[in-house]
Amino acid sequence: MTDDSTGATTPGAPPRRSPLHDRHTALGAKFAAFGGWEMPLEYAGGGVLKEHAAVREAVGVFDVSHLGKVRITGPGAADFVNAGLTNDLRRIGPGRAQYTLCCDAATGGVVDDIIAYLHADDHVFLVPNAANTAEVVRRLVAAAPPTLTVTDEHLDHAVLAVQGPRSADLLAALDLPTGHDYMSFAAATLAGADLTVCRTGYTGEHGYELVVPVGAAVAVWDALFAAGASYDVRACGLGARDTLRTEMGYPLHGQDLSLSITPVQARSGWAVGWDKPAFWGRDALVAEKAAGPRRTLWGLLALDRGIPRPHMAVHAGDTVVGEVTSGTFSPTRRVGIGLALLDTAAGLAEGDTVEVDVRGRRSTMRVVRPPFVEPSVR
Repeated sequence: MTDDSTGATTPGAPPRRSPLHDRHTALGAKFAAFGGWEMPLEYAGGGVLKEHAAVREAVGVFDVSHLGKVRITGPGAADFVNAGLTNDLRRIGPGRAQYTLCCDAATGGVVDDIIAYLHADDHVFLVPNAANTAEVVRRLVAAAPPTLTVTDEHLDHAVLAVQGPRSADLLAALDLPTGHDYMSFAAATLAGADLTVCRTGYTGEHGYELVVPVGAAVAVWDALFAAGASYDVRACGLGARDTLRTEMGYPLHGQDLSLSITPVQARSGWAVGWDKPAFWGRDALVAEKAAGPRRTLWGLLALDRGIPRPHMAVHAGDTVVGEVTSGTFSPTRRVGIGLALLDTAAGLAEGDTVEVDVRGRRSTMRVVRPPFVEPSVR
């Protein structure tokens, strides 16, 4: 068992930079900190609204190289991952991807949400969130038998997300595979480099994520934009990624999922293999599911000009009944939207109205079930 923790961040260290940092600077990117990395928030000449629209209407390219990359290899690697993470890898076969969760064994709280790529029974590749990669690796290493190798490859790969209704056209122009099913992946070559083309994404649109050797990141980025001129391609920052995922109701770890927010509370039970004999946090989650969670994640749709933001209090009359976990202005719906954890005891249901304290002013919002925009991932 080995642990190459090159992706772990050191407290007080300067933020890491993507191998595409110079390309972002040339495009006038505004940078922000994400999980110990300095990543583009938005670009000059467009901003979040235009970048969001590009993904909904044409094609956008995101640099998400800050995401973690972890490889588990050796006899029984898939069984080992399956005994730790929540979802059931037996539901998929080699060449498929699966959304899953790493939960705390004692509490069932979410350490991180992860995409698992099943290559073979002896080979699984995980993509966790940037800020949590080191902790996910630590837990895997602590549990792994000597016959398995857990390798932190955080800094070895770049990841480019090509998202939008014209994403397949753009990749096809580069002779990259596009016909594989949603939540599957295929090997390919571009700019002299071997890469993985994944039919995954975080926007709700048809799209792909390219896992690229870090040394080839600039060449692949340049090739995408050279070919994308015919498809109205636009570079998109993580600001638009957040508005896009919120419109879909996709959870963000640290806000809608966390060590204090379980998958049962966050309506992520569909990513739990309840029939599996073991996974980290199973006992706590089975008990919580049977008893019913004390709070549940709902969507909020503003009925006025209010825009919900994280940590704003949600009221039913004079009673505080919950808290906003994610919130933004929806560029597609042109209205405020959000996710909120609401107390089960309040008895709220879909269609009810609540009030959100928006900087001292009550804003009326309807309780809804996301998504707020019809998904087009297929």
